[in-house]
Amino acid sequence: MGLYLIFIVPALLLTLYAQLKVKTTFKRYSKVPSSRGITGAEAAATLLRRNGLSSVVKVQQVGGNLSDHYNPVNHTLNLSQTVYGQNSLAAIGVAAHECGHAIQHQQAYGPLALRHRLVPITNFASGLSFPIILLGFIFYSADLVLVGVIAFSLVVLFHLVTLPVEFNASRRAVAQLSEAGLLTAQESPGVEKVLRAAALTYVAAAFSAIANLLYYLLIFAGMRDD
Repeated sequence: MGLYLIFIVPALLLTLYAQLKVKTTFKRYSKVPSSRGITGAEAAATLLRRNGLSSVVKVQQVGGNLSDHYNPVNHTLNLSQTVYGQNSLAAIGVAAHECGHAIQHQQAYGPLALRHRLVPITNFASGLSFPIILLGFIFYSADLVLVGVIAFSLVVLFHLVTLPVEFNASRRAVAQLSEAGLLTAQESPGVEKVLRAAALTYVAAAFSAIANLLYYLLIFAGMRDD
């Protein structure tokens, strides 16, 4: 239990901090209107049109809070209620970030393609790894624990691949907004803060996955030594 706390508590604290940071930062810049007065949906439509994607990618509103995402399967850019119809710096920043993913898809950005291929494998491995590790622990079987560790390694890989995908989309977002004249030099820092806060949640998820993997590896190593 002591080793588990050493690995997991820092990851949990980082996760909680990341969640608080993204909520407070988004809330702060949701109150700062864009000088152009455009909504998240309008910003997305403009950026998609500039990149020749307006006839390929559909912008639509979805429920939930900060549930924004780009779906490469059906080519939809899904914006939450707090982004779609709002004209704040937070809204246009998040909308532009999702456009960044659409542009990545258009340009066959390697890490995005890899992440997409890893999704079904990761879902399967995520559901399988812990039960196998638990069975290995119950029956004191190093071989079972090793199988579970290998499965969970795929989950860690997914999180690691996600990082460059998200950071790249954020860089594209700020550049696209500036080049389109939708963002002034004075507004850029605010949008960047929103996107950095959002990116921190992915860093926390990767850190948490790595911490769990290291803990599982220690369990395996302890069994091998006995």
